[in-house]
Parts: sequence; structure tokens; C-alpha cells
Amino acid sequence: MVTMNVFEPILTDRLLLRKLEITDLDDFFEYRSLPEIYEFQSFKPEDLKKAKEFFSKISSIPDIRNTWFQLAVCIKENSKLIGDIGIHYLNDDAQVEIGYTIAPIFQRNGYATEALIAVIQYLFYRVGKHRIIASVDPRNERSIKLLEKIGMRKEAHFIKSIKADDLWLDDCIYALLKEEWIF
Repeated sequence: MVTMNVFEPILTDRLLLRKLEITDLDDFFEYRSLPEIYEFQSFKPEDLKKAKEFFSKISSIPDIRNTWFQLAVCIKENSKLIGDIGIHYLNDDAQVEIGYTIAPIFQRNGYATEALIAVIQYLFYRVGKHRIIASVDPRNERSIKLLEKIGMRKEAHFIKSIKADDLWLDDCIYALLKEEWIF
């Protein structure tokens, strides 16, 4: 296991990926509380208090077994928070799960693709992970297209396996092995 006590920010052509901080709470709540954002997510913050509880549950350092570490996705030139990427470090030290959210006004500009490519590079080559997975609602066609665009493959489609708001929903698992990564 390669444990890193500090997350060093990642820079891309247009983005700064840094640790999500409590100072991001208001901007985070602004986009995460939108119905078009939480439609396909299990986290639906009703108020700032619920959003603050989310922050209290994320790990303060990366690569700790069975924790989520949350990255802020920011525009590099002005540090504006436009989204976040969660990294779930699984129990076996070799695999992680990722999840991502981009505010609606910043979608369809390639930011999610750019951010995910950088995070995958980080996870495979700096942290030494073997496999990355993503869980996606099969109705979320745009997210599925993104996962396929970056080279992830569909491994499973679980029928009514997740309960949200008293409804049973399907779940698809996409994955990528380090040796398959081509970017």
C-alpha cells in the first residue's frame, strides 16, 4: 500500500484539482442541491447542514482503506469550484471507486473528461492502484458515455440493487485496469 499523507494538487490544461475543503461548502451546496445533479446520486443535500455532514464524513488524507477522499474540481485561472470527484479507497489497497459531479452550467465543456483523466493518471501512476471502478445509474446516459470515452468498460448490470427514496434502482459497474489505460 502506498499511503500518502498529503494530497498534492493536480494541474491540467484548464483545471486545478485539490482537496475539497469546508470553505467550499456554499459553492458545493449550490450545485449539489440541484435536482438535475442529485437525480442519479444517492447524496441529496436538503440544506447546508446536510452538506456540512457530508464534509465531516470524508477523509482528510488520501489512500486510507474504506474511506472517501473528495477532490475539488476548479477552473485553474480563477480557482472557481465547478465540481468534485470522490475517490473511495477500497479495503484491498489495489482498487478504488470513483464518482464525479460537475455543476450544470459547466457541463458539456470537457471538464469532467479532463479531470477524470488526470485523476486516473494519479491513481494508477502516483498511488499505484491496479483497478478503478465506477458505479452508475443505467438511466444516466451522459455519464455512461463519459466512462466509455475514457476507456472504462461495463462489467455488470445489477437489477434493483440500490434503494433510494424507497425505490429499488439498477446499478451498472464500469471498470478499468492499469494495463488497459491508454491516455
